Amino acid sequence: MALNMRYVELAKQLHPRLQRFFAKYPPNQILPTSTRTNTIKDGATPNPFLPHKHPVTGKWHDPEFSLRRQAELVKLAREEGVEELLPFTSKGTEERIRHRVEHGLRVRGTGVGQKVKGHLHERLLAAKMEKRREAMLGMPRLVREWRKLKGRWNKFPR
Repeated sequence: MALNMRYVELAKQLHPRLQRFFAKYPPNQILPTSTRTNTIKDGATPNPFLPHKHPVTGKWHDPEFSLRRQAELVKLAREEGVEELLPFTSKGTEERIRHRVEHGLRVRGTGVGQKVKGHLHERLLAAKMEKRREAMLGMPRLVREWRKLKGRWNKFPR
């Protein structure tokens, strides 16, 4: 009994949004084993973060919480240290880490041998700088030739 009162006191210290969520959807860890189910048939509420099929009509019902609200709840729960009590969601930390490991960072140009497209002037910059470097290396020869002709070029020597 004292242990239950301790849990109640800890629950009262949670953020009000988390208190309301856990009041409406108590975690499986604190429910008696006879009521731990995820189907509507048995009278329990399904995962509010996932779409579910109505057992009688067969119609699919949207999740009760949008992805944005799921992310906000997960952030609050993570700050309070009770994220593992939330039902499964794609916005959870474990799921996000699993997805990142499985799919990697999906930004074009970050893979092996890939380049980001960039603007035209950015793509041509390397070739332009190489051409400029070659011109600067040939500049002493060009100055000598210019001095030899005393600055009277008919056509710029290539």
